[in-house]
Amino acid sequence: MIVERSIKLVTEQHNIPKPSPMPEFPMKEWTVKIYLLDQAGGEHPASCFTKVTYNLHPSFEDKTHQTFVEPPFSCTNEGWGEFEMSIDLFTTEKGGKTTVYHDLNFQSPTYEVIQPVTFKNPSQALLNTLRATGPIPNEEEAKTNVKSRKTNDAKKKKAVCDFEKMADAMTKLNEEDLLHVIQMIHDYGNEDTYTKNDIDNGEFTVDLYTLPDNLAKMIWEYLVEIKSVS
Repeated sequence: MIVERSIKLVTEQHNIPKPSPMPEFPMKEWTVKIYLLDQAGGEHPASCFTKVTYNLHPSFEDKTHQTFVEPPFSCTNEGWGEFEMSIDLFTTEKGGKTTVYHDLNFQSPTYEVIQPVTFKNPSQALLNTLRATGPIPNEEEAKTNVKSRKTNDAKKKKAVCDFEKMADAMTKLNEEDLLHVIQMIHDYGNEDTYTKNDIDNGEFTVDLYTLPDNLAKMIWEYLVEIKSVS
């Protein structure tokens, strides 16, 4: 799943009464802040990011890389020169880093830049945060399709096994038996098998009514074999 959003970079700058190493360029204090935008352009705290790192000009020496963990991730510094910085935006996802580039200039006291960002295969927790700023692609369609499959296949599935007993038994399995069942689902499920693996929270979800008949039968027989159902 890919979710697209936009962020707004707000830059504010003003002169400060400090000597500049370049007399023709006055010293400035500048601040960059980051907001998440909804579909109407409204600003929201960018809490979809766990931290933001600003990579500044090398002349900042030991302050070249500055990291902030609270929205709006305000980065404030002093200097006389304009430059392009890169900004790393981190989420909790594995490999969840997006880099954007921002031109720091002193043409206006305040200016705003909007940039697109993409979230690939976001976790359920991240999806919950992103819902506040817009719809999740294909989410409603997926829910409708799953509900339809449940309705159409319920009678046929009952002949294969008792799904209520299966669901109850699976919640009581020890770790070894549960991992065996999950592996069976991975190995023998098809494109209609609805699963969700939330690595962050250690949760695995499967819609039993979307299992192919042969897989449902295999899991049922395994549960019978280990005496979890009868």
